[in-house]
Amino acid sequence: MSNLERARAYLRAIERGDPGALAFYAPDATQTEFPNRLVPEGAVRDLTALRDAAERGKRAILGQSYEITRAVEQGDDLALEVTWTATAAVPIGDLPAGGTMRAHFAMFLTFRDGLIVTQHNYDCFDKF
Repeated sequence: MSNLERARAYLRAIERGDPGALAFYAPDATQTEFPNRLVPEGAVRDLTALRDAAERGKRAILGQSYEITRAVEQGDDLALEVTWTATAAVPIGDLPAGGTMRAHFAMFLTFRDGLIVTQHNYDCFDKF
């Protein structure tokens, strides 16, 4: 399985709300989310913090999808351009519960032995 195929499977697991999505990460993995509208200070997360963020996300959104629009793979590094769409479970900003959120992500993943060891996200949200 290529790293791109692994990344697609990882995103599908997130879409399903599968707690097994964290199995795509190495035990020492870190995810860096650079400042954006939802996380103005940015964040660096280990597996425990990723699990906590996923649980918070389940309370805020009803469903989500990821569409990879561009991918560049070189060795263990993968760069993705992704369009994310979600349905809000609760009001977020001016968006009512049931409203649609959209964002454009640049995701940079580094793999080791088929597992994600680093993930950097640059998330650009449409107005909400």
